Amino acid sequence: MIVENVLAPNPGIYTGPGTNTYLVADRGEIAVLDAGPTIDRHLLAIVEAIGDRQPVAVIATHTHADHAPLSNPLALRLGVPVHGYQPGPAFEPDLRVRDGQEIAVGGVALEAVYTPGHASDHLCFRLGGRLFTGDHIMGGSTVVMEDAAAYLESLYRVQALGVDRLEPGHGAPMDDAGRVIADYIDHRLAREREIIDAVGAGATTIDAVVDAVYSLVPPDLREAATHQVIVQMIKLKADGEVRFSAGAVGPSTMVELIAES
Repeated sequence: MIVENVLAPNPGIYTGPGTNTYLVADRGEIAVLDAGPTIDRHLLAIVEAIGDRQPVAVIATHTHADHAPLSNPLALRLGVPVHGYQPGPAFEPDLRVRDGQEIAVGGVALEAVYTPGHASDHLCFRLGGRLFTGDHIMGGSTVVMEDAAAYLESLYRVQALGVDRLEPGHGAPMDDAGRVIADYIDHRLAREREIIDAVGAGATTIDAVVDAVYSLVPPDLREAATHQVIVQMIKLKADGEVRFSAGAVGPSTMVELIAES
């Protein structure tokens, strides 16, 4: 069994060096995981890397624009089905993958692990002691969340798998998987505490919490930091830690702690 990486030419603030497109090969068969964005030269690079091996599947961890849109054009070129959790922008799976399902490649199988949080349609894929993490865990970076509660639950879930190596959608592989996952969990819990402490110290709006918790964030990441605080606040409200007005939550939303009884 061989795992190769074809790096997509889409570096950026949120993508790091670019999207990692993984090729999983065994016994002459090969599957493509996270084809990436629709860039012609990336498609050609993937086809060249496949060589004379027999393609069997194109798989997407989730439908974000830096991971999925090349899936259908590539699958059409290779004559194989597209696997994914659900349709998304510029993405239409031929086969919908659910938690625990396996996709065979030669004599091995990629097992889907449903990990919502970064996105509601996010899947990781386990291959023996490896876990392909998509954007659930990234090399050298924390993750932008869509749902903080679901994200934390998904971290605990992958921690319980006991894998040895993480193959992220962006950044370098990580061999000490248990430590990396534990650090991710600790970071999320610490950030929750920092937000609660900021409100307790007098931050009365989302904007003020961002100022307190993300004081060192560069201006071009301010929007992402605000999003993180909002998502975390929604979880903390559900946990009974804070309260804020109903309706759309934004930078000027007033927040306060719920006093312990």
